[in-house]
Amino acid sequence: MKNYRFIKEPAGWFIDLPEFLEQGGSKGDLEMVEGADTMLDIIAQGNSAVTLAIEETDFEGAELVQLTEKCDPYVGGGYYVLRNWNGKEVNHTMWLCAVTEFVFGYLPEKIFIKQVS
Repeated sequence: MKNYRFIKEPAGWFIDLPEFLEQGGSKGDLEMVEGADTMLDIIAQGNSAVTLAIEETDFEGAELVQLTEKCDPYVGGGYYVLRNWNGKEVNHTMWLCAVTEFVFGYLPEKIFIKQVS
């Protein structure tokens, strides 16, 4: 299981992923958009940073983010849904970009997340 930090800047939410930048990726590619930003707003509850434990297999206290549609390879990424967060039904759809493939090596069917204190 790995922990990833997300930071809200004036331009929006970004994942802190220096290894992506070191391999030639751009900061713009790390911006959370199309619902991923809203998901982070829900999780962060007004805070400007949040750390999530992220894994492909279920773990204690984790919530499921389920792939619902793979995007065209030209666009990359896929659409996912977060059905519940902290015991509340949210049914929130988001697009997770090709950076998801950088993190996992492919586009997983299921991603489990939990906020880390």
